[in-house]
Amino acid sequence: MSGESVDSSPSSRRNSFRSESFSEKDLELAPECGCLSIIVLGASGDLAKKKTFPALFNLFRQGFLQSNEVHIFGYARTKLSDDGLRERIRGYLVQAKGASADHLEDLSKFLQLIKYVSGSYDSGDGFLLLNKEISEHESSKNSEPGSSRRLFYLALPPSVYPSVCKMIRTYCMNQSDLTGWTRVVVEKPFGKDLNSAEELSAHLGELFSEPQLYRIDHYLGKELVQNLLVLRFANRFFLPLWNRDNIDNIQIVFREDFGTEGRGGYFDEYGIIRDIIQNHLLQVLCLVAMEKPVSLKPEHIRDEKVKVLQSVLPIKHEEVVLGQYEGYKDDPTVSDSSNTPTFATVVLRIHNERWEGVPFILKAGKALNSRKAEIRVQFKDVPGDIFKCKKQGRNEFVIRLQPSEAMYMKLTVKKPGLDMSTIQSELDLSYGLRYQDVTIPEAYERLILDTIRGDQQHFVRRDELKAAWEIFTPLLHDIDDGKVKSLPYKPGSRGPAEGDELLARAGYVQTHGYIWIPPTL
Repeated sequence: MSGESVDSSPSSRRNSFRSESFSEKDLELAPECGCLSIIVLGASGDLAKKKTFPALFNLFRQGFLQSNEVHIFGYARTKLSDDGLRERIRGYLVQAKGASADHLEDLSKFLQLIKYVSGSYDSGDGFLLLNKEISEHESSKNSEPGSSRRLFYLALPPSVYPSVCKMIRTYCMNQSDLTGWTRVVVEKPFGKDLNSAEELSAHLGELFSEPQLYRIDHYLGKELVQNLLVLRFANRFFLPLWNRDNIDNIQIVFREDFGTEGRGGYFDEYGIIRDIIQNHLLQVLCLVAMEKPVSLKPEHIRDEKVKVLQSVLPIKHEEVVLGQYEGYKDDPTVSDSSNTPTFATVVLRIHNERWEGVPFILKAGKALNSRKAEIRVQFKDVPGDIFKCKKQGRNEFVIRLQPSEAMYMKLTVKKPGLDMSTIQSELDLSYGLRYQDVTIPEAYERLILDTIRGDQQHFVRRDELKAAWEIFTPLLHDIDDGKVKSLPYKPGSRGPAEGDELLARAGYVQTHGYIWIPPTL
């Protein structure tokens, strides 16, 4: 960086980060009002340490959280001092994106904004103390009554949501909402089936209004997921292609190359469908399949997502393949008779004018041969194949969500040389190459900032959640009752062979001899 001196304070960096992470629209924060209190419940847990606090630190470094208006409170049952919590999370902040020894000054300033309160999740004493600390912070900032802002982030297991939310409602609400607010962020899973989700929604609905509730699904904060609406509705050449006349099938894939790794007991309660498919992949499906919204207002976008979910036909058992990797039940916290799937391929069919007859293949698994998440749109064969190149594979539009974020179009081109022969190649937009000076925000940064701004576009609405559970609950109950069995597969494989057979039956044509290689700098 040229120049003799640089102001490196967090507030001065707001402009320098404009081209590197968030857009100009993101910088248009809500009108200035009272001080902001961010309360992380479950502050001593893994989620808070690995995701919530690093996201808050990055927002602080970029100038979105100002030290003169924000204070962060950690709350948990663990007995800790303020410094104890700071030391517990320090290592995760140093490793956070963009943080290094050069940022120790920022780190020190950020840690001084954090205060810790210890207490139970189901009794008033701890929350009375928490409210006292928040109120003292608000008084110290000379906030006008009703102008302060309180954001409660529940980095907690869902089992304690009802009691914690009741305590927040009883003891910790902003006393009035003239210009301020109280907002509550809840993490998935939102229930285990339709009934439990509705019960949880009803309980939270009695305590908070829908504009106060932010059901977070971090996949909706991923850069390329957020790009879907722009891709579909801002590019003319996609508009006539994005339908059943041109698209043969769509895959939405999540693969991990490791198993449950000590989380076997927790994972065995939920399985891969509840953990990944019913929420993350289904949210992506909504954005891929929805109609153009009236505007970019959150409610207009969420209205269209709900319409997609309500158009999904009941799942057929013959269009489901479940798997469980060998060695899964070696975990002492997992039952020897467990039928919990660690792999699933599920075909969904949308009954509407645009997508009638197009299978949406949702596929997720653990302990597979690669790690990636992607959307793969496969187009139909070209009629009248004069080049005899059908065997080389179909056109595909692939959006790689992670790792190595990219979009590429697989297409057939003439092979360089004197012969008129064809070969598969690609048009490639790899973010690491095209946007070398851009820092792509972590999903949690984006979503926490959205919460502060009051933008619910990337959060799950109650009727959306209900519609999602209505799709999967019958299948999940059949799995729980043993009516659909998990097939064994070897760790490090593609999953059960029956999964690939289902893909073929659904119409997917695999390309042989072509491998996309992310370009290097």
